[in-house]
Amino acid sequence: MKPKQYLTDIVSELTSNLKFVDNEQLTYFVESIIKANHIYLAGAGRSGVMIQGFANRLLHLGFSVSVVGDITSPHSKQGDLVIINSGSGETNSLVSLAKKAKETNNVEVSLLTMNSDSTIAQVADIVVQLPGVSPKVSGLSDIISIQPMGSAYEQISMLTYDAIVLALMNRFGETTDSMFERHADFE
Repeated sequence: MKPKQYLTDIVSELTSNLKFVDNEQLTYFVESIIKANHIYLAGAGRSGVMIQGFANRLLHLGFSVSVVGDITSPHSKQGDLVIINSGSGETNSLVSLAKKAKETNNVEVSLLTMNSDSTIAQVADIVVQLPGVSPKVSGLSDIISIQPMGSAYEQISMLTYDAIVLALMNRFGETTDSMFERHADFE
């Protein structure tokens, strides 16, 4: 099969799996972002790469954000938000982060995951379950993917973040031009 046909199949697969995304969960998630004083974002592996892109766009929207682990991250305070992207919801470092966030200043935790029964989900205030397939998560038999490992989840998480950015742009009257004024100029 040719690469373009694979691309077509991937887009079709993601479109089909959108029926598993809950708009109410996304709405709560967006509201948690809006009310947060500071937003910390974290993920591992490819899920971590996706959430870094989201952190960048939130910065462009004017939110106070940092990626967990960055040396310039400030000390947490009550009213802050930790957003975790973890397909399995079981990554040890992210489980520790979620627990620490709740124990330290009762920071709110939002989780995007395939596994709403995970350890992190049990700690989180808001859980957004996204479709995907992974050898790390069982019980997702209704979800299909031709892609390896967690690719489908990682892609839908990035598309979800982009949809949330559009919702926030609309809510606050932001445009590409206004966001670009916050884009890095030292690159």
